[in-house]
Amino acid sequence: MPIYTYVCQDCGEKFDLLLGVNQEKERLVCKKCGSKRIKKVLSGFSVGSSTKTTTWGGSCPTGTCPLS
Repeated sequence: MPIYTYVCQDCGEKFDLLLGVNQEKERLVCKKCGSKRIKKVLSGFSVGSSTKTTTWGGSCPTGTCPLS
């Protein structure tokens, strides 16, 4: 399920919501003031990387790769 960032147009609170594809829109309310006047905003994202590498140069996502 994707995480979306919203900002309340009444109080200015910025918050994240984890929403399923089929979730009801009426659940979209500000966590601070309860307003339904919220707007989806662009948010950044991060891509992590593993510090363990194998002998062939790839990475092992679990960190317990038998090849390293």
